[in-house]
Amino acid sequence: MMSKRMLLLAGVLLAALAVCVGCREEKVEAPARTELTVGVTESFPPMAFPGEDGTFTGYDIELAREVCKRRGWQLNIKVIEWREMEQYLARGLIDCVWAGCTITDERLERMHFTPGYLRNEQVVVVREDSPYHRFPDLKGKVVSVQAGSTARDALENTPELRGILKEILERSISVGAFQELEDGHADAVVMDFIVANYAIQRDKNPFRILDEGLAPEEYGIGFRKTDAALADEVWSTLLEMAADGTIKRISEKWFGSDLSLVPGFYTKDKR
Repeated sequence: MMSKRMLLLAGVLLAALAVCVGCREEKVEAPARTELTVGVTESFPPMAFPGEDGTFTGYDIELAREVCKRRGWQLNIKVIEWREMEQYLARGLIDCVWAGCTITDERLERMHFTPGYLRNEQVVVVREDSPYHRFPDLKGKVVSVQAGSTARDALENTPELRGILKEILERSISVGAFQELEDGHADAVVMDFIVANYAIQRDKNPFRILDEGLAPEEYGIGFRKTDAALADEVWSTLLEMAADGTIKRISEKWFGSDLSLVPGFYTKDKR
């Protein structure tokens, strides 16, 4: 039989348990954010690239830096392998991808995007003195492209061009693909209009862009699916920057005109 002492102890424990069950569970608030880690490709001018002193600069970097300044966050820049951006997000190594990241239906399945903030297009760039003016002129030729990019996707989805090429050279960064054209190892390169136009205007490279484009698109800032609230914080700050003229000033600095879509619109069916 159970002793009186044991019965008393059991009663005390049951009473304590009843009190705990009746207690309300206190909500523990998440600590306030103090920093934002942005994933960028190694070099993607004019969006994000290392300057002469090694510090990253560019249109996206200036936007991110101003957002962080207004939110009271420290901005951390992390170079990532572009084709592995989703893995970097999933592992918590970065908070977002912000370096000319195109919004696509495929990416929307696994990432949460802000509305599009800049319009872009995939184009074909050739040497200025080349005889190529239309897609058919590139029959049997070599084209260079960045691996894992929407430029690569656009090329695959343009059979009238993809089907006539001799070879596709894939490089890890967009600048590397452009270098193939400069060195004569490729006859053309498929890349973002924003990047191609900036390189031609800035460096006065003897290149030109074919009139035929491959695919219009929009850049967005990509987050984890669970970080919609963070994406909204960033977007609301960009709206403030658009309202006070900050984005216009940054856009004119890098592009010569205001190309921003902020406050803009969103063309996809879902976020």
